[in-house]
Amino acid sequence: MTKRISIKQVLRTSALAGAMALAFGATPSFAQDTGTLAKIKSSGSITVGHRDASIPFSYLDDKQQPMGYSLDLCAKVIDAIKAELKMSSLKVLMQPVTGATRIPLLANGTIDIECGSTTNNAARQQQVAYTMTSFVTANRFISKKADNLKTLSDLKGKTVVSTSGTTNIKQITELNAAQNLGLNILAAKDHAESFLMVGTGRAAAFIMDDILLAGLAANHPTPDQWQISADALSVEPYGIMLRKDDPAFKKVVDGAMTAMMKSGEINKIYAKWFQQPIPPKGINLNIPMGDALKRVIANPTDSPDPAVYK
Repeated sequence: MTKRISIKQVLRTSALAGAMALAFGATPSFAQDTGTLAKIKSSGSITVGHRDASIPFSYLDDKQQPMGYSLDLCAKVIDAIKAELKMSSLKVLMQPVTGATRIPLLANGTIDIECGSTTNNAARQQQVAYTMTSFVTANRFISKKADNLKTLSDLKGKTVVSTSGTTNIKQITELNAAQNLGLNILAAKDHAESFLMVGTGRAAAFIMDDILLAGLAANHPTPDQWQISADALSVEPYGIMLRKDDPAFKKVVDGAMTAMMKSGEINKIYAKWFQQPIPPKGINLNIPMGDALKRVIANPTDSPDPAVYK
């Protein structure tokens, strides 16, 4: 004889099974992975954080469109994400970020990846993750040649500027205290404003990564009036920034970056942005690849330790 089972019994049994599944570590259908790959898959889009004046890494052209070395690298990463998720198309949304907002916007999910000129260091790795280093620069300062400011000691007692939310402003603040320089340190909202403050005499020097200073000077109407200090205040490895504790997403991004390095494709992208005329003014920065980056390409690393790059 077949025993009849009521609807109430079915529901009670289903609920009990669900509870047991949770207790023994099974993953029910409503608790799927909530990492970045799942977010991208469900939304059909990826949001890229970009800068507006980090030439030639991430900046706006004369039509206000984002472009640059880091964005070209990110485009290859996005291709790898599409392949991983088996998506023939993926909507790419562009979100402007600043030095101060890039980490919070990544952490809260507003952006999925940051493609700019962001230094990878141990302090930041407490909040975010990085893929393989894509550039190695140094912290220096730019000033007007006429002011004859060449070393850090030449800045003693002067007003200087750096960009809010950067490692550079933190470092010059520490050096100011350690060496009793008596600097008046100003914080600007972005690199363009920092550079303008030196140009208009509100600051004697702008402390920033030397490659960014070179890009700003090269695109100035009178590039010959500027000089970048010989003194390097630090070594700064750049990397594409990701959310922390998302190993599945990092594995895909790391794989894409490593593939570009092993195939030599990154060398072509580097040459495009550092050794050829670039928009909007067709200026060639003419900066050969440094030995530190060559070593990274030969042996990819996401290390935040400056000693690794010396």
